[in-house]
Amino acid sequence: MYLTSLEREQLPAGAQEKLPLLERLDFIESARNVILSGNPGTGKTHIAIGLGLKACLQGYKVLFTTVHKLLTQLRESHSQRTLRQLELKFEKYDMVICDEFGYVSFDKNGAELLFNHLSLRAGRKATIITTNLGFDRWEEIFGDPVLTAALVDRLTHKAHLVNMSGESYRIKETKKMMEK
Repeated sequence: MYLTSLEREQLPAGAQEKLPLLERLDFIESARNVILSGNPGTGKTHIAIGLGLKACLQGYKVLFTTVHKLLTQLRESHSQRTLRQLELKFEKYDMVICDEFGYVSFDKNGAELLFNHLSLRAGRKATIITTNLGFDRWEEIFGDPVLTAALVDRLTHKAHLVNMSGESYRIKETKKMMEK
């Protein structure tokens, strides 16, 4: 999933506009986040992985994880009293990609763990978030309006917000196949 394999003309306008800037990877050095938000099948994960691979090739330390997997690690570390070790490891990455934000809702404990963990990076290291939900719906995931507002505030401060709303690439491909 390299950036070179993207069919850029198929991407939503917001992505076509911001991708040349993001490809420079300046956001990593300036510790700015990237939020790729829009409906499924529009290239959010492809872009995130492509930026991650490019960063790796340039010597950056990158972690790719789904939010569900990260939350599972946080819960296990919390119960084993090894949360601080996980936090220290997490802080060493120049860029962390958290994919599929919004697919799974959290209980109060999970929401707090994720909030605290992502807050550690805010303004210090770059994080890419892919999500199908607009910020106005994040409260549905976290279940706490105050926690949600604080997390959105931290994640979006000086972030690159990329609108990925558009028709699903997979649906377009399926339609083409059906026409043949």
